Amino acid sequence: MLRYQAPVKDIHFLLNEVLPVKNYANLPGFEEATLDTLLAVVEEASKLASEVILPTNAVGDQEGCQYDPASHGVTTPTGFRAAYRAYVEGGWPGMSAPVEYGGQGLPHLLKFIVDEMVCSTNLSFGMYPGLSHGAVAALYHHADEALKARFLPKLVSGEWTGTMCLTEPQCGTDLRLIRTRAEPQADGTYAITGTKIWITGGEHDLTENIVHLVLAKLPGAPESTKGISMFIVPKFVPETGERNPAFCGGLEHKMGIKGSATCVMNFEGAKGWLVGEANEGMRYMFTMMNGARLMVGMQGLGLAETAYQISLAFAQERLQSRSLRGPQSPDKPADPILVHPDVRRMLLRQKVFNEGNRALAYWVAFHLDNAHANPDPAEREASDDLVQLMTPVVKAFLTDEGYANANWAQQVLGGSGFTVDWGIEQLVRDGRIARIYEGTNGIQAMDLVGRKLSLHGGRLIRRYMGLLRDTLTRHPEQTYAASLKGVLDNLQTATGWLASHGMKDSENAGAAASPYLRLVALSALAYLWAEMDRIAAERIAAGEATPFYTSKRKSAAYFFERGLQEASMLLADIESGKGTLMAHEEAELA
Repeated sequence: MLRYQAPVKDIHFLLNEVLPVKNYANLPGFEEATLDTLLAVVEEASKLASEVILPTNAVGDQEGCQYDPASHGVTTPTGFRAAYRAYVEGGWPGMSAPVEYGGQGLPHLLKFIVDEMVCSTNLSFGMYPGLSHGAVAALYHHADEALKARFLPKLVSGEWTGTMCLTEPQCGTDLRLIRTRAEPQADGTYAITGTKIWITGGEHDLTENIVHLVLAKLPGAPESTKGISMFIVPKFVPETGERNPAFCGGLEHKMGIKGSATCVMNFEGAKGWLVGEANEGMRYMFTMMNGARLMVGMQGLGLAETAYQISLAFAQERLQSRSLRGPQSPDKPADPILVHPDVRRMLLRQKVFNEGNRALAYWVAFHLDNAHANPDPAEREASDDLVQLMTPVVKAFLTDEGYANANWAQQVLGGSGFTVDWGIEQLVRDGRIARIYEGTNGIQAMDLVGRKLSLHGGRLIRRYMGLLRDTLTRHPEQTYAASLKGVLDNLQTATGWLASHGMKDSENAGAAASPYLRLVALSALAYLWAEMDRIAAERIAAGEATPFYTSKRKSAAYFFERGLQEASMLLADIESGKGTLMAHEEAELA
């Protein structure tokens, strides 16, 4: 059974001391977002996660969702409906949604924090409201006023949920191959026909209606991504209550997240409404997907935090052998395994990267808020550049590390970790999907290298590296300035290599993409750990030598002495080019 306590101390540290959250109330639209308000919401979210959502986790995995072929209906596991009802009654679905449609208009940063807690306690449950937020964003930015008025209020309140319908049996990432069609009707609607697969929350019993955002092609549209349009296709037509022929054709049988209904959806001439302009569906869907990718990063972090807490508790309790420096618990038959260096290695890998990744995610969330609300156009642009650059990094790195840390936690438990009793094996199974959906992590790396590096003439990466240089200028005395400069030098060299070799040969860029993304992530963690160490050092010098601050400094030392060493290997990987990857002929791989 899982145990979880929200990492409130670490969250408070980030909000109080690392990020300029105190300035939120000065931003238009965030007047109510005082630090006290944010911290109060964090406390309530902690209770929601541990008291309401956590108890549904194991039963969700054991029961899974049940599909009824006769009704095309899906029943969620025991406890999910009650937990979702409590989630809605608490106002959580609309926390960061637009006020004019019933939302609370609170910062995205706060939603990131709540997402982490929800994903820590039941990833499957978090999937149902999770995509609704993206649907709200897509409709808010791209639908006309009439469609917004019809659909947004109940999506924002959580009375309805939303889905994202992209993938089809013959295509995933390559959406130019979609076959779903939209035929114009005399009343101005469209008849949507086609099959979509892997649709999260495509059918369930949590809400009275489900709003599908469907990518389809109009007659005569170009046979490319430039010919894709977006349509709203509800399960029940508002106003009339008519059952739309958008039916679940079955559930996927999955490795993990078994409490999340992953559906095959058959649209049989279902009534739909065009969102925005024709043939702009891919652009609109990216509004939803970028938010979803950041949310998936929080899934990786949330699972890793729970895994760490379980493995730490086990290491404190499990007695096995004696310490290499002599008995540490002479009154007991053996010492807790926490005393062993190899166990410490696995635990510290989790702790330090979880804390660094949390800082990275919240930092990006802060800039997401600043990009939306800051009255200064230059400030908005700078923050938006950072968010665009870091979105694939947050998605890929946090899920890679989240899965790795869950595996380290399972290793700490030994044989116990392979059983269902401790819950770790479920976290490993659940966490595996996060590296795949919303664009595999390899696709995220290609997005970073193929799109983000060249965007606005390379402005995004130049601005980011300038930020790192600036902190070195402002704080040359910080303990890890030399290490931060070293990883910045590696990043500059790698970026230059891509500019000269990747532009000439796209396979070189493809070969370098994944190690380059990890290098960017490590440079961001180096920047953030240097900042956290500097702040902790200042507090200790001011007489606040609490265990929290001393632990932060020791964790920073671990990161720079052990975690950051990968950066030089990543640079070597990038500079090796495509050679050994592409050298084999196809027949030689057999």
